[in-house]
This record gives sequence, C-alpha cells and structure tokens, in this order.
Amino acid sequence: MKRIEDIGIILYPEEQRQNGLVGKFLSLPGKRHRAFRNEEDLSDAIDEARGEGLSSKEVLILKEFRGRFFQLCPGSPNMICCRYLLLNTGFNCLYDCVYCYLNSYLNSFGIVQFTNVFRVLDEISAFYETCDRGRIYRVGTGEFTDSLMMDEVTGIGGAIIEHTSGMPNIMMELKTKSDNIDHLLDIRRKGNAVIAWSLNTQRNIDRYEKDSGSLESRISAAARAAAAGYFVAFHFDPVILYPEWEREYTTLIEELFDAVSPERIVWISMGGFRYAPDFREAVRVRFPEEDITTAEMFPGRDGKFRYFKPIRRTVYRTLVEKIISRGGRPFIYLCMEGSDMWKDVFDKTYHSSGELELDISEHLKRHFPLFHR
Repeated sequence: MKRIEDIGIILYPEEQRQNGLVGKFLSLPGKRHRAFRNEEDLSDAIDEARGEGLSSKEVLILKEFRGRFFQLCPGSPNMICCRYLLLNTGFNCLYDCVYCYLNSYLNSFGIVQFTNVFRVLDEISAFYETCDRGRIYRVGTGEFTDSLMMDEVTGIGGAIIEHTSGMPNIMMELKTKSDNIDHLLDIRRKGNAVIAWSLNTQRNIDRYEKDSGSLESRISAAARAAAAGYFVAFHFDPVILYPEWEREYTTLIEELFDAVSPERIVWISMGGFRYAPDFREAVRVRFPEEDITTAEMFPGRDGKFRYFKPIRRTVYRTLVEKIISRGGRPFIYLCMEGSDMWKDVFDKTYHSSGELELDISEHLKRHFPLFHR
C-alpha cells in the first residue's frame, strides 16, 4: 500500500512557507520541495516533475482551495440519493483505482492537499447552528480524496472528530481504502464519529485498486476502530462482477462480520460499477489494458452505463440477504439506483431522495442510543 513516504516531490506556494500545514509536510524527512509563485509557475513545476518521470501519484501539491468546502452530494439525475453532506479537504489520492471517476479529469495531475482546510471546522459549526436538531446528518470527507491516506501528517481527521464530538446529531464519516487509523484510536472525545471503508474482493482490489490497502488490512483496521469505540461503516461500491463474484463477495461479508462487532456497524452501502459516457475513452489513456469497461452494460436514466438491471437486482438481493443474516442493525442502502430498484430489493418505495435521507435519520435514532445523550 502506498503511503506518504512514496511521495517524490512536494510543490508548495512560496508565500505560504509559514503555513502550519505546509510546514508539517516540508519537515518530512527525505522529501524534495519546490516552491511556486503563481499558477503558471505551478504548471511549470508539474511539467518538470513529469519530465523527471514522476507519476501523478508521486507529486503532492499544497495550495489554497477557493471553492465551497461544505456541500450536498450532487447525486445522479433521476436516481434516489442519500443526500450525504460533503467536506472538501483535497483532490485525488495515493491509490490508483481504474474505476475512479476522477480519471475523467484528464488535466488533473498530482495529489492536491488544501492548505486552508481547517476552515471546514468553521463551516461545520455554521451548519450546526442552523440545522434541524431533530434529524441526524451524515457528513464525510471521502468524495474527492481518501480521508485518511495522509491524516497522520495533516491531523484533519482528528480535528474534525473532536470538533464534532459535542454535536449529537452530526455523524462525521472518514472513508478510506487504507489501514491508517491507529493515530485516531486514542482520541477520547469520539462523539458520533464513523470510520468507514470501501470494500471489494481481494481479486478486484488486485485488478482495479492498485496501491491501496489489502482486504485483510482494511478489515483488521475496522476491527481496531470498532474496539476503540468508533462506529464503523462499509461501502461495497463499486461491485464489479466476474464468474465467481457471488462466492467471493459473500465470503468477504462473512470475514467482515467475523472480525467486526455487528453492533458497531451503522450503515452499509452498495452500488454496481457504473460510468459516464466520457469515462471509457478517458480511462484508457491511463490504463490502455483495462478491461473493466468491456463488460456488457446499458445506459440508465441518468445516462451512466450499468450492468443489466436484472443482474444488479440479483447482486443486491444476494448481498443484502447475507448481511442481514449476520445480525446487527446497519442501515443498508443503494447508491445511485432508481426507486424501482429499491422496491425490488427492499420492498420500499422512495419517491424522492429526501424521503431516503429522513428514513436513514430515523433508523439511526432508533437503533443507536448514543444519539440520545
């Protein structure tokens, strides 16, 4: 698994040399640094790194973020979305997943860490002041980057956990494909924090999630997190099919529930592999030998290509049945599927994403008493 030690060069804004986060990265031993003065200078520095043969995953770019740190997940048109709230802390990550939608951004190079990222604490506070205290809100940092890949250096995860520990209706989720959680275990004020893992079979990890943590290491980390008092969550997304998928995914679920107390698992999501129309050509620029888009797929109502609907239905029903058989009270949900699929799999009818959001909130309030402190 790649770690911060595998970064080859750190590019940082010259005027932010005294920024505390920049200073942490520049103090790492054995790292090359190069300051840049403006965007043009940064572009030149990136070209130099490319010329030296460094890959996008070996270049760390430190810079301010001038956009919105806090936003609603954009979801997918005409699909039921859980209305997850996103915190933007960076862009891109150390791992090289073939299916990652960020591969569509052909002009993206390097891993970007926002130097003003601790502004997210103020934005969380502002949201908390005006939110409905009778509803549970799920907030996470893992949409555009891996939440924990460099967290022992940035300290962002720990800061957010402690900041939200006094907010009883905020569940802060840190999602990762790593095992980099040990620096968080001794935090005393954990509140309702959730540490979550994207899970796949080891076969799919080997084929499509290059440089990420092994399945064994992720499950072991989840067990440590749960034992330390965290809530945990899991995301089977994307489910990627092959002839032995049923046996290997159900074995994965068995291994997970053998290792982690079901009572600490708050939610589990599932989503079949899907991609936008422009993804196939873009991903083949980086992965000429990829085979993930060669499966037979069909355009859905949001324009994305998916496995045939009856196949997805079978997959979801199989995984849900296995999860339910192992006990606990996780809220199991589908990512980016239509209301008809919800009806087929769960016999639930959601007419809007807001209905699903409210259902998740009510489920969490009923089954996880920590929220009633």
